[in-house]
Amino acid sequence: MTPIQAVKGMSDILPPESARWEWLEARIRALCARCGYANLRPPIVEPTVLFARGLGAATDIVEKEMYSFEDALNGDRLSLRPEATAGIVRAAIEHSLLRDGGKRLYCIGPMFRHERPQRGRSRQFHQFDAEAMGYAGPDVDAELILMLRALWRDLGFVEGRDVRLEINSLGQPAERSAHRAALIAHLEAHAALLDDDAKRRLHTNPLRILDSKHAALQPAIEAAPRLIDFLGAESLAHFAALRAALDQARLDYRINPRLVRGLDYYNLTVFEWVTDRLGAQGTLAGGGRYDGLFELLGGKPAPAVGFGLGMERVLLLAAELGVDAPGDVLHAYAIVPGAAQSTHALTAIEELRAAGVAVAMNAGFGSMKSQFKRADSSGARFALVFGESEVAAGQVAVKALRDPDAPQTLHRLDAVCTWAGMLRTG
Repeated sequence: MTPIQAVKGMSDILPPESARWEWLEARIRALCARCGYANLRPPIVEPTVLFARGLGAATDIVEKEMYSFEDALNGDRLSLRPEATAGIVRAAIEHSLLRDGGKRLYCIGPMFRHERPQRGRSRQFHQFDAEAMGYAGPDVDAELILMLRALWRDLGFVEGRDVRLEINSLGQPAERSAHRAALIAHLEAHAALLDDDAKRRLHTNPLRILDSKHAALQPAIEAAPRLIDFLGAESLAHFAALRAALDQARLDYRINPRLVRGLDYYNLTVFEWVTDRLGAQGTLAGGGRYDGLFELLGGKPAPAVGFGLGMERVLLLAAELGVDAPGDVLHAYAIVPGAAQSTHALTAIEELRAAGVAVAMNAGFGSMKSQFKRADSSGARFALVFGESEVAAGQVAVKALRDPDAPQTLHRLDAVCTWAGMLRTG
């Protein structure tokens, strides 16, 4: 019988690689706790209309990339979430989360898109999303950008060398409409240069043409009208205040007038943290302000801003830079020659674990030689030997596995707390 394999582009994350994920997640959770962001866990399946309405029916995600299906129970159209923001806003509306003021929220979890699997891009991928809802000022935009800088520093990434910030402003809907009309007219004047993808997007999502990598289109893109030139006084003031906050924080950035992001719900601030070290998959995190999304999804109008971070890409960059993500620390491995000693070993091991010592116990007994080999390959710092003579004397032998010159020591089984600290600190 042919073994069943995972779906292409939806990979298992196995030990010891899973320890690197836990390392990154732990730093994200600690960062959110420091910044006052609370965890929200929306479902991975949502009504398809949520994304069609929230992200925009003409976006690539909705048109080509969503995993959608009909619910066999009631015929509803459902989709695996391709991103997190729309679901978080839906939850905030459904549960009236903003009734007593703004909320800072985050989530970590899998997202799903039809993708051609490649380095840094999978069909099931994982994101960290942070969303500040109910806050209109550019100070909160800056807070989120600076949160990411703090994370890069926690991970050992160097600003300017390993990661850099790009920002732009998309203004308000009326300003974007005026720019859109000018952009379409400009592109129509260069219709002979448009590839099939650009022709398809011309009247549905022309901003996305500015992201095209098609070589023949680049001169037309460079000469295209810039959205920032269509912004009014209020939008420009918001952008200037954001820049002032970043300048005050001594954070270098580049204004990228072609930075538009791929979703319809953005307005005013948009930003991306990018790297040159991962080839084509250079965007590590991106986001911006989406003040109209609450009303678009049936809620009361509310300002909001947030970002999404690609976990796979951040881990790829950490590996590329040689950042050593610590694995699980196993303090000790218990060697038990037979059933007569196992009850004594289990009692001592439970006490050690309760005292914060990570202990793996050999299963199935076996020869002392084979058990020592398992202890050594486990990565543990110490072997705990519950041998016949040791247990008979009410003792356990402790052997340092990473220091062959260290002498073996004996400790009383009824005084576990006196040697638990030694195993933890090693």
